[in-house]
Amino acid sequence: MQESTQETEESRSEQQEGSLMTFADFGFKQPIMRAIQRMGFQVPSPIQQKVIPLILEGHDVVGQAHTGTGKTAAFGLPALNNIEWRNGVELLVITPTRELATQVSDELFSLGRFAGIRTVSVYGGQSYRRQLDLIGRGAQVVVATPGRLLDMLSSGKLEDFNPSIVVLDEADEMLDMGFLDDIKEIFSYLPQQRQTLLFSATMPEPIKDLARHILYEPKFVSVTKKETTNKDIRQLYYVIEEKDRDDAIVRLLDKEEPEKAIIFCRMKREVDRVAELLQAQGINARGLHGDMEMRERMDVIKGFRGRDIDILVATDVAARGLNIENVSHVFNYHIPFDPES
Repeated sequence: MQESTQETEESRSEQQEGSLMTFADFGFKQPIMRAIQRMGFQVPSPIQQKVIPLILEGHDVVGQAHTGTGKTAAFGLPALNNIEWRNGVELLVITPTRELATQVSDELFSLGRFAGIRTVSVYGGQSYRRQLDLIGRGAQVVVATPGRLLDMLSSGKLEDFNPSIVVLDEADEMLDMGFLDDIKEIFSYLPQQRQTLLFSATMPEPIKDLARHILYEPKFVSVTKKETTNKDIRQLYYVIEEKDRDDAIVRLLDKEEPEKAIIFCRMKREVDRVAELLQAQGINARGLHGDMEMRERMDVIKGFRGRDIDILVATDVAARGLNIENVSHVFNYHIPFDPES
């Protein structure tokens, strides 16, 4: 990989940020612009300003940016714009979790709907036959989790699968979840002639090594700061006895009266217990973790996005990468094992 390209991209982004860009400046096709206008997008975010021109030009890209910075549109808009309408899947997006796969798929569908682009989510817990049938009907976009995708590829269920654009989203989270070997094997089934995009909030050495092997002369873009947390978030901590945690979380919820809040727990059984505790106190709370049935998990996320659920009690893995508006408070029931989290 040629790290010298990073300086060039940074200087380009500084020039772009000097004047107020609009999405019209990228020269998207009319159906894509119509979707952008319908979704109310006005000014591209920093990551979008930097990577969209590179992707439109056909470069491989390594993008470093945190969740909530507009990454999906950053890779989705130029990728959908460049679809050539040949037979078969043209865009493959690989995400670490089912929830994120659904979220990304929904956004790509919205961005490509006026162009007639079909998207399919591929993940475990759902019917193989239905997912394969939807792909076979002429989907241009597949958003998949590593396990189910590798299973389909290795068993020969996906015939003539030759996406021209492949995106690894939240690559560092896939590393944390133990998917790195699966990712490497998946790429052994993909065409050599492709455009590859890798997005990650952090760049640990295994991700850098993966990028060296699967990308060709990539352009580097980073919009992260040295600090891993936003400066406009007020952070507080309380030193308490272990036995007082339950009372503390209830008292804090009563005192703060959050409009919408997430409580992170380390373990799945802790999620269930804390959610039940809050429900017993008359608090509108639900749990979210990986052992729940897929339909139940999606119902919880939908309820929390809307107004049916006020407090989401979750493991960080289950809620990883989700972008939910109007969350005013985040509580860590225990300090996370990983300081980055």
